[in-house]
Amino acid sequence: MFQVRIHGRGGQGVVTAAEVLSVAAFREGRHAQAFPSFGSERTGAPVVAFCRIDTRPIRLREPILAPDALIIQDPTLLHQVDVFGGLVPAGYILINTTRSFEELGLEEFMAKFPPDRLCTVPATELALKHVRRPLPNAALLGGFAAISGQISLEAVSAAIREKFPDKVAEANVAAADEAYAYVRREMEETQRAQAG
Repeated sequence: MFQVRIHGRGGQGVVTAAEVLSVAAFREGRHAQAFPSFGSERTGAPVVAFCRIDTRPIRLREPILAPDALIIQDPTLLHQVDVFGGLVPAGYILINTTRSFEELGLEEFMAKFPPDRLCTVPATELALKHVRRPLPNAALLGGFAAISGQISLEAVSAAIREKFPDKVAEANVAAADEAYAYVRREMEETQRAQAG
């Protein structure tokens, strides 16, 4: 089973991201489960959503405490909430930001993880460019497809088209496509740096 935890703030589409990710996995013939964890918080309050993907039926219903991947939609949470809690040693980390891990003050922490499983992507900027709103969820799912290989970009695009009406869907697909390409480039640079 592959488990994903998504951190963000209310109004950023955290729950929608988990739902779309589960639909993408389902479209590829796997079992999936998505659910949020929040109370009666208002817009802007921290929100966590979970997604499990497996080849067999999923019986678990509890929150994900040891994720295989983290998608962090809002980098302001990095020093407010324990977003990295429980992450498996070879886990994936994808953060929505224009800054590097060093600029975020995470260089020492990130040294514990494989460099090819860590990436930042300017998802909010890509959303503003394509969707005209600061909703980074679709772009982050494109980036997640690129870094993890757990789902295909085609499945993400199909799930987005299933969730949103035509124009909105195509704008989100464009954001996901560009984020996918961005993360692939970042990963190739990381691999070159490791080899050289």
